[in-house]
Amino acid sequence: MISAEEIVSRIEGGIEGAKAEVTDIGGGNHWSARVVATSFEGVSLVKRHQMVYATVKDKMLPHDESIHALQLKTLTPAEAAN
Repeated sequence: MISAEEIVSRIEGGIEGAKAEVTDIGGGNHWSARVVATSFEGVSLVKRHQMVYATVKDKMLPHDESIHALQLKTLTPAEAAN
């Protein structure tokens, strides 16, 4: 199992300038994350998601089943302000 706090710590530690909010949306292995980061500026949505997944990939299949699903909302600070 992984906690919301650990996911937040991994995301914020792995993406410069990131602030993350993580919520368990089912069973302790389905999560929703809202990540705001200055390093998302000028980066495509797909690349943003790849950046987040890279911080938790060892907790996802095929390595681990702690995170079965991770729903993402990734924003720059300007996008989050709107």
